[in-house]
Amino acid sequence: MNKEKVLFYSTGTLLALVGMGALTTGLGLMMAPDGEWIRLSLDLLKNTPFEDFFIPGTILFVIHGAFSLIGALLAFFNQRFTGVVTVLTGIAMVIWIVAQVIWIGWQSWLQPTFLGVGLIEVALGFLLIDQNIELGLFGHHHKPHAH
Repeated sequence: MNKEKVLFYSTGTLLALVGMGALTTGLGLMMAPDGEWIRLSLDLLKNTPFEDFFIPGTILFVIHGAFSLIGALLAFFNQRFTGVVTVLTGIAMVIWIVAQVIWIGWQSWLQPTFLGVGLIEVALGFLLIDQNIELGLFGHHHKPHAH
């Protein structure tokens, strides 16, 4: 398998795993906004703008769930906008974790783990963008110049 396919499939796999986990957890928080379903206390939200977990669950479901799965599909089909979507999902993940830490502090090993995942998504996205520019998929065909 060539490097390009490995990059696309690795990115797709990461985004699919993040997306499936976020869809499941986000749905659980929307259906049980008191946090009971995943054993979260509403006390965690006392220094946040949220009264319960419905809005965070919705954000988790839509941005980190659905958007990551769209990115995964783009990656598995080697679509040219995979890199842009991957960078955006990574930035969203970093913002999500930084906001969590500011509002609730370090609560779990999942926070630094997903901060790392977000940074990896950003890096993979930039690698894909660079790969697509080299391949001419954005309309910039790199042809050798004869001088």
